[in-house]
Amino acid sequence: MAAAVGTLLAAVAPMPATAAPKAPADSVSTVSYTAAERRGALAYWTPARIKAVGRSVDLGPTGPKSQPWRGAAMKTVGRLFFVNADGADSWCTATAVRSANRSVVMAAGHCVRRPASPVNTYTDLVFVPGYHKGAQPYGAFSVRTTLTPRTWAEDGVNDVAALVVDADAKGRKLTDAVGGQDIAFHHRVGGRTVAFGYPATRPQRGEELLHCTGTAAPARSGEQSVPCDMNGGASGGPWLTDFDASTGKGVLVSVNSHGDGLESGTRMYGPVFGDPAKQVYERAERG
Repeated sequence: MAAAVGTLLAAVAPMPATAAPKAPADSVSTVSYTAAERRGALAYWTPARIKAVGRSVDLGPTGPKSQPWRGAAMKTVGRLFFVNADGADSWCTATAVRSANRSVVMAAGHCVRRPASPVNTYTDLVFVPGYHKGAQPYGAFSVRTTLTPRTWAEDGVNDVAALVVDADAKGRKLTDAVGGQDIAFHHRVGGRTVAFGYPATRPQRGEELLHCTGTAAPARSGEQSVPCDMNGGASGGPWLTDFDASTGKGVLVSVNSHGDGLESGTRMYGPVFGDPAKQVYERAERG
């Protein structure tokens, strides 16, 4: 084999030297967790620890636009627990969506890693769909892989994430257990939109699912906004259009990213699901 290689090199040596073309950078940043890490995550998030993390954060009173959900059971929406890059327990909101592998959850990019800081990813991620006041009616699903646009990991742009979760303790895949929301990309901004989340405002402190309803409007930098005063903990929660309150189903078109920065926030912002969101979703459903 060595002689053959030497012959080949000799044959091409007289040709002008050119730089090898660089492979295009992958547009998706992926973090995977070992089986041992995933088992550890499920063991870590005991009911006592979940209660404690809610008590540890108080972001003030719940705003008037944020109302407890009293419609059909939102089996697809739940709390996403994790340990952040500072080593602190925390949570976001996330949503099960229809996918080829029946195992994809959508959330915000900042729910799985710090923006513009590629090495600062989060650990011990567990999704609990349908969470309500300590109850986990559909079990808990450890996160196997997180995927964000590379622009989020490196530049803090496109705040969206797709997560691939393991089957539950009974061997059921996620959407076999709870169903999945439809998801749309390049959806025209506008129309009635319902945003959901588990904010760390009192009195709920992450223990109840809240929602805001309003008309979505275009915003700058590839974002859109809805009238909503939910706060931290609601991050990653779904924006659903064509929503049927009697079934709890709609079409996912964005996720909660950030408020308007005002002391009494009046609007929530989320990314328009374009190619970056589609790429992470499509990669996740093959995972």
